[in-house]
Order: sequence, then structure tokens, then C-alpha cells
Amino acid sequence: MLIEQLYELFSACSEVTIDSRHCAEDALFFALKGDSFDGNQFALKALENGCKYAVIDNPQYAIDDRFIVVDDALTKLQELAHYHRLQLSIPIVAITGTNGKTTTKELIGTILNQQFMTLFTQGNLNNHIGVPLTLLRLNLLHELAVIEMGANHPGEIRALCEIASPDFGLITNVGKAHLEGFGSFEGVVRAKGELYDYLFANDGEVFVHTDNPVLMEMVGEEDVVEYSTLTDTTKAFVHVEATGDSPFLSVVWKKNHSDTFHAISTHLIGNYNLENVAAAICVGVFFNISPAQIKKAIETYEPKNHRSQFNETEHNHLYVDTYNANPSSMKVAIENFQQVEASAKGVILADMLELGDYAAQEHQVVVDLLKNAGFDKVCLVGEQFSKTTSPFEVFPSTKELMAYLETKPLIGYTLLVKGSHGMHLEECLPLL
Repeated sequence: MLIEQLYELFSACSEVTIDSRHCAEDALFFALKGDSFDGNQFALKALENGCKYAVIDNPQYAIDDRFIVVDDALTKLQELAHYHRLQLSIPIVAITGTNGKTTTKELIGTILNQQFMTLFTQGNLNNHIGVPLTLLRLNLLHELAVIEMGANHPGEIRALCEIASPDFGLITNVGKAHLEGFGSFEGVVRAKGELYDYLFANDGEVFVHTDNPVLMEMVGEEDVVEYSTLTDTTKAFVHVEATGDSPFLSVVWKKNHSDTFHAISTHLIGNYNLENVAAAICVGVFFNISPAQIKKAIETYEPKNHRSQFNETEHNHLYVDTYNANPSSMKVAIENFQQVEASAKGVILADMLELGDYAAQEHQVVVDLLKNAGFDKVCLVGEQFSKTTSPFEVFPSTKELMAYLETKPLIGYTLLVKGSHGMHLEECLPLL
């Protein structure tokens, strides 16, 4: 089927779904495949649950004209998303990076929404499926879109750029993550740099943190919009400084060549969020969002899904960041937590996943960092931490940590709780 024909059918539908269990009336269903399922098998159920059409790539499931047979459903979903994006010509800001991209995306979307009808990625739907689904939510009412792009293999950011055709973009930072897929830190740099490559080749605008030497080397001599957090230079479009982080980060910022600073108090924990806030302010100022609107947006934003959250329980104060973890984010989280003032401090850290051959080395680095940190309590969780040479208590799994906490509860601590999402460390929070 030609993309123009499919677009006509899409235009007659209410929305796009890939889940036959959740179908809005007159939605368009795409039968995607996974490691353990074949969406073609659920196409009829999607139609029975309210969908108007089902796009499938196995003709044996087509029993009437509501089934649209294509060569590959995923490829057609991506082609449809790209075609739709071109029809609307809405400016798109793309965001990628090792750490902080979801928080930065949320902040930018919230700021831009103060003045423009802005669509931005829900949750972390940032891959080869999530990006097309986000683009297909665009409609004539939207004036801007903020699209998060994630990757764990070379070429993925380039492919997402070809689908989304962004006009603007930023890389939050580049660190050690998904080394299993990228092969090395240099592989991560090249992969994230695919966003810069696309924008420079297509006359796009790049926002870059001028105090990050890796990012500055990546942009070279290209003309970019800079934001700074360490060095107050007239070259930087926006300068942002941290003024406190106990427990929430507060900042002041100013536009270049200005002597007027604007103060903002966030609901984000950790000084490492300064770069995310600075990026969001820079993009907001670029799009002429007023200082008052930027302040309102950031001060009303509260992180969710156990990202950079501060919780006070009956027994402890918790710095919770269990949505993701990699060597670079773990290091800055520990170093930031060392600066927190508390009578008794402890950390509960779980394995960092997808590190491949680097796993043993990087987990030992974390343990060695903890040896010199002076924390009153250290609990490590997971198969990789269990293999390290460690003087600390180590639990093979989160469930075993929970069994320990039930018999020996921690009381009176300020605790950093961090690990990869797949470790499900958030399950222990009710015991803290």
C-alpha cells in the first residue's frame, strides 16, 4: 500500500495504537512483533475492541477489508510517522544524551507549553517505536514538539532523526551507558553525535553546554547556541548557576550581556540536575518564553517515576533515583550525595545493567568510590555487585534486600537509593 493511501486511512482514525487491549473507538492498530509475541495474532481482537483498521504484515490474518496488509508493519508505522510529520511542518526539538534526557525533555516541554501548544514525549517512549507513536499524536493545534530519542546501538539516533526530521536539538551529556551495544565510550560519543550530524547537515539549530568538553569537541567550529553553568561568558546565550541543593536544587540565571539574574527553586534533587535545568532555560529563552513563565514552569514541575525525587518517610529521608543507572550517573549521584548534610547517611545501590564486558570493571569502580565516601551504611544489590571485592553488605537480589530490611529496618538515615530500572529497587521503598 502506498503511504498516501495509508495516510488517508490514518486521517480517518482517532489515534494509533499497538496494544489490542487498549483501543480507542476508531483507532488504527499496528500489528508489531516482539521477542515473545506477534501482533498479527491480536489484530482481530483490536478490531473487536473498537479499532477501525488493523495494519498487519501476515496476510493469513486478513479476513475482510478492515485489515491493511503491508510488507512490514513496523517499517510502515515509521514511514507513516515521518509522512505525517512533514504534512504538519511543526518545529521539533530533539533531545538525546546518556543522562538526564527525560528530565530535560519534561522541563523543556513544560516551559514551551507556557506559550505554545507543545507535544512532548510521554514517559520515555524514545525508541524506534515510541518516537513514531509520539509523532502520530501531532495535530493541527500543536505549535511545537519535543521528542526524546534514546539508543543502545550505533545508527539508532540517525534513524530516529530520519523519521522525526528535527529542526532543533541538544545532547544532555555523553557518558558510559549501554556499553554492551555501543562497544566503548567512543562508540557512545559517535552514536549520540548522530543528532548533531543530522542537524548540521540540514541547517538545524543545536543547543550545547559550553562547559562540557566532549560536547564542545563534537560541535567543532559549527555555529551553536551555548549555555553555561560554570563559566560566566558573554559568548554563552544563557548562564545558569546553582545556589543551593538541600534537598532541592535552586538556581539563578541570566541572558548573555545582562546583569539581571532570575531565581528559580526546583523540585529536583541533586546538583547534577543543574545541566538539565540550564538546557531547559536556554531553549525557553531561545523561543522567547519570559523569565516569569520559565520560573512558573520549572517551579511547578515535579519529577515522577522515581527520578530525582526526595521523599520523607516515617523513618528516613530518601533521595530516590531508581529509574536508571549507569557508571556516569552513579558517580555523580554518589559525589553529590557526599555533599548532603545529614547526621547519618547511607546508600542502597543496585546493579547497572547493559554494560557487557565492562560490567565487572565499572561495578568495582563504584565500590572503590564508596570505600572513600565515609557513608554510615552501604547496601549493594545484584549479581554484578556480588562479584566485586567489597567490604559492604551485598544482596544477590532486591527481594533478598527486602527480606533483610524487614528484620533489620533502617531508621534515622538520609539514604540515596539508586539502580537500573530492571533491578526494581523501588520495591524496597515501602520498607524505608
